Amino acid sequence: MIAVLYAVLAAAGNAVGAVLQRRAARTIPQSETMRPALMLDLIRRPVWLGGVAALIAGFLFQAAALSVGDLTLVQPIVLAELPLTLVVAGIAYHSFLDRGAWIGAICVSVGLAAVLIATAPSGGHQLNGSTRWLFACAASVLAGAVLVAVGLRFSGGRRAVLLGAAAGLGFGFTAALMKGAMLQLPHGVDSVVASWQLYTMVAVGIVSFYLAQNALHAGTLVAAQPPISMCDPLVSVGFGVLLFGEDLRAGLWLLPALLGAIVIVIGSIALSRSPLALADGVDHPLPAAELAETAPRCELT
Repeated sequence: MIAVLYAVLAAAGNAVGAVLQRRAARTIPQSETMRPALMLDLIRRPVWLGGVAALIAGFLFQAAALSVGDLTLVQPIVLAELPLTLVVAGIAYHSFLDRGAWIGAICVSVGLAAVLIATAPSGGHQLNGSTRWLFACAASVLAGAVLVAVGLRFSGGRRAVLLGAAAGLGFGFTAALMKGAMLQLPHGVDSVVASWQLYTMVAVGIVSFYLAQNALHAGTLVAAQPPISMCDPLVSVGFGVLLFGEDLRAGLWLLPALLGAIVIVIGSIALSRSPLALADGVDHPLPAAELAETAPRCELT
């Protein structure tokens, strides 16, 4: 029960952090997208700093949950951050979610949880040879660059989705680099400090965080947050198998994993059809009285 409590608090911290960061980003001109000026503006806003503090709290609660509970128990609960984010945003902005956004957010979260529970990644160790790491680095950079390049050709929700996917990819690779560095710990702290994975992790983490801020700046939370929440764990699992030889459950467990993947696709389609996902980044929530009459057309930041 302690692990469940910590996991719920972690999801809540991540949700509050995303809403506060979006609240700060929505007031910044779109001309600052993918420019250093964006971060300089954000750093000067107390709301954004509060969002970063909430994310740090969420990370610490997640670490505490994992210290006393199994990964298969904690991670699916933490994935509830996506619908929680939309709930917190609705309360903060006195807005209503359309049916597509609700269905999409819940399906994506439930589907991800099903895939993680069914596959149950476990075991593993750092595999010998640098070829796997070279491939992982090249594939991550190439895929991230393509997502960013295509994202910058669009605006509003489409840009937020693509930049969010790039950020989620980066966060997943960051987790793999962190594990690679921590596997050097039995050889001493000096080995960890000397590992190239540690410094690459810092660099990739900074870039991923920057991309996440640009995603939140480009479009609404309904557009930006789902690809971040979805790509991060899936990419982490993929790199776990590729780089560390982690075992995934097979046999009959493939059926619920496949079902979870189908649910993710259904949720993604529902989100993509939501008018909130395609809204631009500059929005003005209506008063609650007006929202009651115009809920299908309102934008949720």
